[in-house]
Amino acid sequence: MRLAGAALNQIPFDWTHNIRNISDAIALAKADGVELLCLPELCLSGYNCEDLFLSDWLPAAALAQLQKIRPLTAGICVVVGLPVRLTHRTYNKAAVLRDGQILGFAAKQFLANDGVHYETRFFVPWPAGQTTTVDYEGESWPLGDLTFEHLGVHFGFEICEDAWRPDDVRPAGRLRGKVELIINPSASHFAMSKTDLRYKLVLNASRNFKCTYLYANLLGNEAGRIIYDGEILVARNGHLLKRNQLLSFKEVDLEWVDVDFTTPLEVADAIVPLPEPDEYRELNQAMSLGLFDYLRKARSRGFVLSLSGGADSCFCAVGVAEMVRLGVAELGIEEFKRRSGAFAEAKTDVVQAGAGGAARQQALPPSAKPELTEQQQLVRHLLTCAYQGTVNSSDDTLNSAKELADSIGARFFDWTIDEEVTGYVGKIEHALGRELTWQTDDLALQNIQARVRAPGIWLLANVQNCLLITTSNRSEASVGYCTMDGDTAGSISPIAGVDKDFVKKWLRWAQTELGYEALRHVNALQPTAELRPQADKQTDERDLMPYVLLNRIERLAFYDRLPPTEVLAQLVAEEPKYDLEQLKTYVRRFYTLWSRNQWKRERYAPSFHLDDYNVDPRSWLRFPILSGGFSEELAAL
Repeated sequence: MRLAGAALNQIPFDWTHNIRNISDAIALAKADGVELLCLPELCLSGYNCEDLFLSDWLPAAALAQLQKIRPLTAGICVVVGLPVRLTHRTYNKAAVLRDGQILGFAAKQFLANDGVHYETRFFVPWPAGQTTTVDYEGESWPLGDLTFEHLGVHFGFEICEDAWRPDDVRPAGRLRGKVELIINPSASHFAMSKTDLRYKLVLNASRNFKCTYLYANLLGNEAGRIIYDGEILVARNGHLLKRNQLLSFKEVDLEWVDVDFTTPLEVADAIVPLPEPDEYRELNQAMSLGLFDYLRKARSRGFVLSLSGGADSCFCAVGVAEMVRLGVAELGIEEFKRRSGAFAEAKTDVVQAGAGGAARQQALPPSAKPELTEQQQLVRHLLTCAYQGTVNSSDDTLNSAKELADSIGARFFDWTIDEEVTGYVGKIEHALGRELTWQTDDLALQNIQARVRAPGIWLLANVQNCLLITTSNRSEASVGYCTMDGDTAGSISPIAGVDKDFVKKWLRWAQTELGYEALRHVNALQPTAELRPQADKQTDERDLMPYVLLNRIERLAFYDRLPPTEVLAQLVAEEPKYDLEQLKTYVRRFYTLWSRNQWKRERYAPSFHLDDYNVDPRSWLRFPILSGGFSEELAAL
């Protein structure tokens, strides 16, 4: 039998878009002679419909939309994921269609309820061994724990989380010996190095249960925060038969393979491992695809970035350039432009400077512009950057920002905000009847600089109908090292799920491996907010602690869920170069700042989930805004 999986880039309850992709996948499969096609979990409705799954109308609409797919299945068997609602309970189902008929609905039996998943809020797990029927306009179909047959091959289902359960309880364990094929339609989120786990899961399942295993995942940034890698895997008896390239810019990515079910295949002695994952390259591809999908699905015309010349903003600028490079490499220039939706009308080259007076560098007249490559021209259309300096800014960061923007082709503006800062400070000094000084008002004087940068850069984004990129990283989010309505202002925060140490390492990799030589400036600098007078020589790590330690405390505290005393004990064992009192100081500082700043994490712009965890309360880690602040636990240190 010729089997295929298709990864689809869907949008929650965008029926026209979703059915078009499903239709295209079926047409591609038919053209390739495919006999059985697996589409991803909940691909008809979209996986991230959130509380709409609790409504009566959305599952009913999905069932009605499924009828449009039936005529497309002449001569082929197709698996389509959708929600089904029975007696005020919603279930996660895979419909099996063939020759215009619905053969039945297989049910998801285990629900993901950790990390980024909250499926038990929306769905009810289906009990093993039970079946019922679902009725629609005079027709009735079986629904539940079912197996099916196509061209003499019997097959059953695991739906995503079902496969991540122990072998003695997962559906495949009960299907052993009863089916030759197990199909797994999935919506498994991207995280760096996760594909290795998924590969082993599928290969081991085919080996342990002596079957063929067909797996198909969702693709792209479906709904804003979560990115799907579109992985397709076919394995038999522990042997890999097919695996695709992940994180495609396509709307539909289909892979097929022929399996001779009549000829025995020896069970593999061991699983052949994948090459060691390259997390820098994985993140680059995922963030590029995430930005591309966010841009087009938000119907925006591009991005605006307050480019400080520091590590985080430089990362974001290169991220947009890589979105263009990778997207064009796969789709071609014209298809990239068409799919992005951002090239219908040309932008004007001259933009008002925004807050702070005239920009010191406007766009050059056409005759004076240096020759740009095709990629630089696309980046220029999609990315506008502004350096918003103060008396505390250095030439190092200005040169870093300008050279990087010029090298990738982005439009670049440079203005100062001292006048606005002085105005606000003067108003408050007049109101309070005293002078604000660095000795008495340090944080307030830092914050006003960051906050004053927001209105101008927002205006620049608004007048161009662009998304404003926020540049905060996960390490800053953990300890609130950011200014609300200042450097946190924006529409999207692409690197808020990545720690600062990884950001620094990625930038060095991007300079050497991707050829962004302009990053040499930022890679030579110590991360700094540049909000205090230059004589103070402010650095992030002096304000906080070494980033490597901050990240380790964060992981021990909220990934491993250890109390402060155990975090300290672990650090003492791991970090002999630090004395005990210094480590105690860092642990106290981390937990104190963490507890004080939950309200900031609640207000961050939407961020991508890129690592195996993040600190976004709307996608991974919930924590009370008001709490005891670990006071007794820290006293125990």
